[in-house]
Amino acid sequence: MVEQLFGSKTRVKLLQLFYSNPNRSFYVREITRKIDEQINSVRRELSNLLSIGIITSDNTNNKLYYEVNQKYEFYDPLQIIFGGGVKKTAPKKVAVEGEEQVVDETAANSDLKAVGHIDLAVYTGQFTRDETANVDVFIVGEVNTNALQKYVDQLEKQENKSLRYTVMSLPDFQYRKSIRDRFAVSIIQAKKQVLVDVHNLLEED
Repeated sequence: MVEQLFGSKTRVKLLQLFYSNPNRSFYVREITRKIDEQINSVRRELSNLLSIGIITSDNTNNKLYYEVNQKYEFYDPLQIIFGGGVKKTAPKKVAVEGEEQVVDETAANSDLKAVGHIDLAVYTGQFTRDETANVDVFIVGEVNTNALQKYVDQLEKQENKSLRYTVMSLPDFQYRKSIRDRFAVSIIQAKKQVLVDVHNLLEED
């Protein structure tokens, strides 16, 4: 039904990829691998989406990267359709032990839940082409070291790249944020994909 409405299976897969990963950018061969479609079909649909304004492109290190255009006038309704119902301006909140937890539903069913109690989890660095924080995966919470390593190993295999990750306790991050520690500030200011944010930790005081 959705494929008929939006014209092609490749286009639907592209929209799902981009809207499920706001702030992330992908190059053509990476996209082809992730959605398992022919490169010519992917190139054609990328050109269509680019001409409409749904996505934007940027050339870095001789590679052309694409990402969803969050300023597109119909971004929110398309996010609801293709991004798991999570709007850019209103992340879904769910009750967690009496608290409200902001969760990106596109990642809610991932193996991240098996890692431990997560207060904050973001992708940045290689995921968003922003080296502000000099890290790719940042997690705040109480984690199982072995489960975390398994999660990172699986993510590296999925992304086909080596990833840098940092883990911090909630009190440690809150303290670093309060004194405007350089690393904490860099995480807050970096371009990132937010998977989980309990307590709105990424808001600047």
